[in-house]
Amino acid sequence: MVVIGLALIVCAYMAWNIGANDVANAMGTSVGSKALTLKQAVIIAAIFEFAGAFFAGDAVTDTVRKGILEVDFSTVDAGISQDIAFGFIAAMMAAATWLTIATRMGLPVSTTHSIIGGILGVGLVLEVDHNASYINWGVVGKVVMSWVASPLMGGLLAFFSYWIIKKTILDADNPEKRSLWLAPILAFPTFFVLGLALQFKALKGFFSKAASNGWIENKYDWLPVKENGVFNPFAENAWFPINSLILAAIIGAIASYCLYLVLRKIDINEESRGFKGVERIFVWLQIITAAYVAFAHGANDRSNAIGPMAAVWQVLSNDSGMLMEKAPIPLWLILLGSAGIAIGVMTWGWRVMETVGKKITEITPTRGFAAEFGAATTILIFSMPFLAVPVSTTHTLVGAVVGVGLAGGAKAVDFRVFGKIAASWVASVPVAAFGAATIYIASGGDNLKMIILLPIAFIAVGYVMWNTRDGEVYVEEALSDAGSNEEKPATPFELFHEHAEAVEKTVSHMLEAVNKAAEGEDASEEIQATIDAELDADIIKSRLRDKMSESEFRLIVSLDDFLHMLSRQDRIADYAQNVAEQLSFRELYDDKEARELLIEMANAVSETVAVYEDAVEAMRDLSIGGETKVAKEKVAKLIKEVNLKEHEADVVEAKAAAHVFSTGDEHALAAMHMYRVLQRMDDVANACEKAANAFLPSLSR
Repeated sequence: MVVIGLALIVCAYMAWNIGANDVANAMGTSVGSKALTLKQAVIIAAIFEFAGAFFAGDAVTDTVRKGILEVDFSTVDAGISQDIAFGFIAAMMAAATWLTIATRMGLPVSTTHSIIGGILGVGLVLEVDHNASYINWGVVGKVVMSWVASPLMGGLLAFFSYWIIKKTILDADNPEKRSLWLAPILAFPTFFVLGLALQFKALKGFFSKAASNGWIENKYDWLPVKENGVFNPFAENAWFPINSLILAAIIGAIASYCLYLVLRKIDINEESRGFKGVERIFVWLQIITAAYVAFAHGANDRSNAIGPMAAVWQVLSNDSGMLMEKAPIPLWLILLGSAGIAIGVMTWGWRVMETVGKKITEITPTRGFAAEFGAATTILIFSMPFLAVPVSTTHTLVGAVVGVGLAGGAKAVDFRVFGKIAASWVASVPVAAFGAATIYIASGGDNLKMIILLPIAFIAVGYVMWNTRDGEVYVEEALSDAGSNEEKPATPFELFHEHAEAVEKTVSHMLEAVNKAAEGEDASEEIQATIDAELDADIIKSRLRDKMSESEFRLIVSLDDFLHMLSRQDRIADYAQNVAEQLSFRELYDDKEARELLIEMANAVSETVAVYEDAVEAMRDLSIGGETKVAKEKVAKLIKEVNLKEHEADVVEAKAAAHVFSTGDEHALAAMHMYRVLQRMDDVANACEKAANAFLPSLSR
């Protein structure tokens, strides 16, 4: 009984790790795109993961999971049964430990492939101990193949899904109007695929139970046959039964109609949740697909934890000690696995979410939706019996994220992060295999040794975690303000625009100071107001830089490009402050025409800054409304207008400088002072031109 108790703890630990690592498959892109806050994502994922695991999982499981071991059950005796049971305990412990390491490092790895690795390691030892052949190397070959095939296919489908959205909606002359009628049409194939996947992946246990209870005549009227199938949906041995196709089509039609009704009632150009326009539509589509992935993941991957445990329970809890081909899963074990996954989501799930959603590439709702649709389609295809490749949801979704990232060019993807993730994928099977083999060999199939080994293993994991706690971010801190009611910018360009408004205010005070000084009045109040406004702009700039260092935002440009843009924008306010300070040094050149030209120059500079601020506002709209062709064209037009306004200011500055130098010989110091003020105002206009031109990289994606 002690061994069974320890095995249950290992099972719970495995379930917790599954929730902590694999939850990123469902919610990582939603967090990265800001469709959901971190806290909202954790709550939704926990609910749907638990629902899928508890209500939609199989009631009976294969005792030899994933087909890695081939056991002739007609020759199995109690000795072999106990060895396999102990081997499964070792496999669960090794796989769970590897998942803990990966999650701690924020690496999304496959829980399926981890448990496969653990069983493979045990299988190698069993082959030596029993002088028999147990390992199905064909399945192992498929696993290795899937390391390349599933992320590649997921990436291609995601890339082309986003390409279709871009060509049909984002590049349209009126993308908002186009999306209102095209989004419901795009929703049909999306929910058709999700409807099939829901039946074939998440609800296969339900249909099996319905057939055994006589609720339906044959489960294969709804599920694909396991072998010798055909593509004719009306055949009895169909890969895609007609009932399933009709149900999926009904789901797609209902979803399309519901989206059509919703879009009729809302103003998509009213900012909500930090988005408007096209992106606002895809926020909801992304959340729905993410909830589906969480539900399906809970239904399928629950067996990675409690499947081996069901076999252990079958062997160790009855007098015969015999392993059967199938093992019933007790309700309390289902609850243990479901709760373990949900708790893993709520505690450590945010770690891997950050990697998938933020560190590989920049994610928007349109890109996140394309990634999740590509991943769901890929998983459905590979899970069909005519392929039957045990692909990883993790591998597929990461490949899909890279695919949509490549839609913005190779520079949009951080291949250093992807390289680390890919290396962890390859390491999963051998690391888990080695760990499982080590634990199993050390136990020697002896109850007492296993009772000693498992606590030691837990203590070792706890010791390592404790000694690497420096710099640790705890879940309370990670989620502390993720779901608060405080309104937060969804993109850095909202705060960037706030900084631009503060810069424009600084220039406005500078203009007032120039006007007063040119009229011979005391401009000290306006000069001080300019200095104060520049300080306010600096405070906003510092706040924005702090936010960027916290990785809170998603970007439509690289971080280096964004910081360069911020630096250029800040110089506008710096030069405006310097103009005001120059005015306080001495009286201006006392020449009526020179002073009129100075005021004309100040107005020209102010107009340049006003157009620049419009360009920043357009950049903000580009980031929250979708990277549409129209939005990019508007930004490009305003950049060109800034350049033209700067040129007009140059013309005024040249005329004013010529007048000052041609008439100021008798008052050389005053004339030189006037020229320096003109130069500084010209610097303000030049800074606007350079700041606006710094936007160009974002338009070339």
